[in-house]
Amino acid sequence: MNSEPWDFPGLLLNMSNGVVDMRFLKFLLKRLLTIAISMVVVIVITYVLMWLAPGNFFELQRVRDAIARVTTPDDPAYQATLKGFEERYGLNNPLWKQILMYLKGAVVFKFGPSFSDPARNIEDLIKEKFPITFTLALSSILFALVVGVPLGILAALKKNTWIDYTAMTVSVIGVAIPSYVVAVFLILIFSIYLGWLPTSGWEGIRTKILPTIALALGPLASVARFTRVSLLDTLNQDFIRTAYAKGGDDRTVIMKHALRPSMIPLVTIVGPQMAYLMVGTVWVENIFRIPGLGQLFANAAVTRDYPLLVTSTFILALTVMIMNLIVDVLYAILDPRIKLD
Repeated sequence: MNSEPWDFPGLLLNMSNGVVDMRFLKFLLKRLLTIAISMVVVIVITYVLMWLAPGNFFELQRVRDAIARVTTPDDPAYQATLKGFEERYGLNNPLWKQILMYLKGAVVFKFGPSFSDPARNIEDLIKEKFPITFTLALSSILFALVVGVPLGILAALKKNTWIDYTAMTVSVIGVAIPSYVVAVFLILIFSIYLGWLPTSGWEGIRTKILPTIALALGPLASVARFTRVSLLDTLNQDFIRTAYAKGGDDRTVIMKHALRPSMIPLVTIVGPQMAYLMVGTVWVENIFRIPGLGQLFANAAVTRDYPLLVTSTFILALTVMIMNLIVDVLYAILDPRIKLD
């Protein structure tokens, strides 16, 4: 552990001159190693759980029904099809070998074909669906910040008034109600009763409004509450009293001295919230029939598409860890007092 603060501006200057700060390099390598080990653990646990879960793809898919029309599970045609299926996907190998083969492919981001769509590789499906889910998550977090930050500031400045109580009540409701419940109410109100917005799809601005709001309400509530608490804490600091003592008015002191340090801790929740939104799109995408990762992964769970299920867990876990790493770096940029461990 290094007890000295991480001088990030100095780091950027050194990097621009071709000199890499060794503390930053050690920090980055340590975090990347931790992420790599964590991902191996996640894959192993997921694979074991899939192995132990009852049912399998071949029992659930329509392929079995199609075969059943002309044969029975005891017939040679069925057994030959099942054997070919297991050989293609390596299901006839021991569990440890299947995990090892998957880890080998995951290192180079090659996951092979899924059970549901043998003609396409999983990485191609993810590349196709990821921009949709990322756009939905990003628009939701931006909406949460645009609405939540002013709401939290207003609640802090109007502490213990009806404005504060109303804002915090809305925040509590936002945290308590799941996004899929919010999605259903939004569809009932704005699509069915009022007829203003479509109930599904991902074409055009109008189709994106309801899913963005449904997914953003929870993070919006967290951002508002966090902003309120952080700003109230900053307003009680000695340097704020000094600013008032020098003749500063409320607007100048809050905007110039209190707001920026109050926003720095907000970074610690924005990254995890973004990762949470990437995970939380599963239900929202299914409700609004959005062709993103959430819908893809939900279908994989229903059909026991093991390769796609394990990959979905891998992608979502990796997203959370990378976002946390980015948050740590951004936090050090915004606050030079942060120490590098």
